[in-house]
Amino acid sequence: MPTLDALGSHVTGAGNGAADIADSQQRLDRRTEARLVAALAGGLRAAGVARGDAVAWQLPNCIEAYLLFRACWRLGAVAAPIHHLLGASEVDRMLASVDPKVALSRQGLPAADRSGVRLAERDHPEWEALCAAPPVDAGSARGSDLAVALFTSGSTGEPKVVLHSHRALSYKAISLVGAHGLSSADTVLTPAPLSHISGLMSGILVPGVAGMRVVLMERWDPERAVDTVQREGVTFMVGPPTFFSSMAGAANFSREAAAPIRLLSVGSMTVSPEFVAATAEAFGASVKRTYGSTEAPNVTTSTWNDPPERARETDGRAVGSVELRLIDPETRRQVAAGEPGELVVRGPEMFCGYADPAQTAASMTRSWFRTGDLATLDEAGWLTIIGRLKQLIIRGGENIVPAEVERVLEAHPAVEQAVVVGYPDDRLGQKVAACVVARAPFDLEECRSWFRSRGVALFKTPERVIAVDKFPVLGLGKPDRNAVAALVSREL
Repeated sequence: MPTLDALGSHVTGAGNGAADIADSQQRLDRRTEARLVAALAGGLRAAGVARGDAVAWQLPNCIEAYLLFRACWRLGAVAAPIHHLLGASEVDRMLASVDPKVALSRQGLPAADRSGVRLAERDHPEWEALCAAPPVDAGSARGSDLAVALFTSGSTGEPKVVLHSHRALSYKAISLVGAHGLSSADTVLTPAPLSHISGLMSGILVPGVAGMRVVLMERWDPERAVDTVQREGVTFMVGPPTFFSSMAGAANFSREAAAPIRLLSVGSMTVSPEFVAATAEAFGASVKRTYGSTEAPNVTTSTWNDPPERARETDGRAVGSVELRLIDPETRRQVAAGEPGELVVRGPEMFCGYADPAQTAASMTRSWFRTGDLATLDEAGWLTIIGRLKQLIIRGGENIVPAEVERVLEAHPAVEQAVVVGYPDDRLGQKVAACVVARAPFDLEECRSWFRSRGVALFKTPERVIAVDKFPVLGLGKPDRNAVAALVSREL
């Protein structure tokens, strides 16, 4: 497998002056990108960065962040991006966890206030000086070298630093180009943060393999996204359902406005068949579900020639040579096809481990990564994620998977989105609460009637319904279940 620096070498420097990479303020062609990457790598080297050193930054999606990834990989350094919305205490903890040789940020962000942090802003003297050193035109990384340190921000558990190698990420990017059927004729819009595995894959790595044009979006704005699709001829997007439902609800959205888009890959949270069908109809595009994690990115999806119902009803099949198994969480034995179990995976795209060896040991069983996700896997290899082990609601001894209840809720015409959590009960241990964003009035009585009409077991029917205008979300647009649970507790 090539290193990440070499991954895009067949297109880097080969541009014809077109805007191959764009953000809200700047547009670069491939030749200019190549020159700036070499110059920035030279500046980092002059600042003392060597192979294996970490370089951290807190930046939104912008060309400076894009160039920093490429410059780190040229030197064999470890790119450690920090989400631009994180606060000062979180930034301090992340900087301490990777001990970067160089750290950069933008004025107004918490990292910029830290001692020794340089400013990465176009036309700023510190950035210009960093790019003025003798260039580095040849890479020094090896396939086994660490390429990135990514900070997870899940809704449960402690934050973790996920380490990936050049070899693993190169393999994944190459396999995804084939699975998605992408080429240099495509243009991707990337609103997902480059500090997340989804943004890194769709905004840098996959385009580097395919030679695609990239449009970086600094902050999510559905109306601006619709305008960008039209203006830039965007053909491909990756993201959680919230991106596409908000686009479809934007004042300037129409099927004609979305006409350039041919493929939407939806993941990062549970995706219902109803959502896929409605989004495909709204956009007039192919819509498919994708499953992966920071540790094991994009391990399943459907391909362009798979039956549409598989893309709608499942999270796809294994991409490349990754292996999938379902095990009983208690006995650790493999379960039969079609039976629910915890998903464990292994394959060439797997992470190298966490920065904390104890966290690595707790997540691995031999060479298998324990995802913590509940799923079913049929005999043909089609995977369907049904929830998280840690999110299970246990009511009177009965296990309830929140995602299953959410799918029933979101099938109701009045419910746009639902998040289901458990709340304490002295007699039963837990009961079920539903927090909903509704298009029309939806109360507990209507909820109970709807679940009866759908033939759902009474113990799975929500016993509280709370309507909200919108959900608190994590960085990638996923609902923050901890915040929803806190909201439910306040309403008790």
